[in-house]
Amino acid sequence: MTELLRYLALFKQGLGQQAIFGEGLVGTRRAIEYLGYVQIDTISVVERAHHHILWNRVPNYQQEHLNHLVREKQIFEYWYHAASYLPMQDYRYALPQIEAIRKGEHRYFKNGDQHLMNEILAKIKAEGKIRLRDIDKKNKASSGGWWNSSAGRRAVNQLFMQGDVMICERNGMEKAFDLTENCLPNNIDLTVPTLNEYAEYLFHTTLRAHGAFTWKQLLHLKTGQHMRDAMRKVVDVQLDMGIIQQFNTADGDIIYADITALEQLPKLEATVKILSPFDNLVIHRDRLSSLFEFDYRMECYVTPSKRVFGYFCLPILYTDRLVGRIDCKAHRAEKRLQVLSVHIEDQILDRDLFLSLLKSELQRFAEFNQCPILDDGVLDKIH
Repeated sequence: MTELLRYLALFKQGLGQQAIFGEGLVGTRRAIEYLGYVQIDTISVVERAHHHILWNRVPNYQQEHLNHLVREKQIFEYWYHAASYLPMQDYRYALPQIEAIRKGEHRYFKNGDQHLMNEILAKIKAEGKIRLRDIDKKNKASSGGWWNSSAGRRAVNQLFMQGDVMICERNGMEKAFDLTENCLPNNIDLTVPTLNEYAEYLFHTTLRAHGAFTWKQLLHLKTGQHMRDAMRKVVDVQLDMGIIQQFNTADGDIIYADITALEQLPKLEATVKILSPFDNLVIHRDRLSSLFEFDYRMECYVTPSKRVFGYFCLPILYTDRLVGRIDCKAHRAEKRLQVLSVHIEDQILDRDLFLSLLKSELQRFAEFNQCPILDDGVLDKIH
C-alpha cells in the first residue's frame, strides 16, 4: 500500500506524468492554482526554488511567466508557510493573517514605524510603484529621513504583511511594490473566511495537491485548539463520506488518502528528476520520511564541519523513490555546472538505466541553470 500512496503523491504533484498542467504560461498558472502555492527562496547556488519547482512540472516554463501572471492579476505573493506565489482565487484565505498582523497580533510583524509607513504610502500614491533600491538609498532631501535600509525595509515589509501594498513584480530577487488596490482584480472576494471555511480551504488544497497526507501536514504551522478542532471536523466528515481513507504506515504513522484518485492511478514510467529542497513534494519532512523512507534536511544551515551531503544538496527522484542527493553549484560567468558530490542511498537494481537517466537529467538541469557546460566525470562522483 505504501507504494501506491507514493504513486498517488507523485501524480498529484505533477511529478508522475508529463505536462498534466499544460505547457508554458497557461501551464504555469494551472500548476500554481493546483499546487496551492510555490515557495520563493533567495538562495542562488543553483536556480532559485520557485523557478526550479515550476520547471520540473511545466514544459516550456519561462521565468518571465511569473511577472506576467502577477501583472495579469492571476497570482500574487504572500506568506503561506513561507514566502510564496499563490493563486489569486485564494486571496481571501490570506486575509486572516493580514488582519491579525494589522491588529498587532503577530510576534514578528508589529514594529513598523507608522510615520514612515505613511510616507511610503504617500510616495506610492503620488509616484507609483516603488522598489527596495529606493528604500535602501539615502535621500537627504527627504524631510522624514526614512530612506535607510533598516527602518525603511521594516516599514515596507510591515505594509506588505498587513495588506496595504503588494509585490507587483520582481527583477531577479528585487521587489517592486504597489498599492494593494492596484494589484487586485475588481471582482475579488474580500470576505474574511470563518475558521471552518479556512480549515476546509487547507484540507481541500492539501487533498488536491498531495492526495496522500498526514494530520501534521494539514496543520503545518497552524496553531491553536480552535484550529485543530475545526480541522478534525473537516477530516471526520471526509472520512464519513468516503472521500478519504485512513492508512497506517509501517512506522506507525497515519496517512489519509484520496480514495477515488488512488483507484485511478496510471502507470508510472521510469524517470529521474532533480528536485529543489523547497519542492512541494519534499517540504513536509515527516510525511517524506513516512511515505518515501527518506530523511532529508538542508545542510546550508549546518556548520561546514557537520555537513554530510553538501551545502545545497538536491533530492534525486527515481520513478517512485527518492534515491539520493546531489550537490551542485552554478558558475554562471563560466556557464558551467559543477557537481560537487552525488550520494546514492537506495539499492537500485537497474543501475545502468538509472545512471543513463541521471546523466540526461543532469544535462537538462545544467541547461536550465544556463550553465550548459557539465563537468567531466560526473558519474564518477557517485558513491
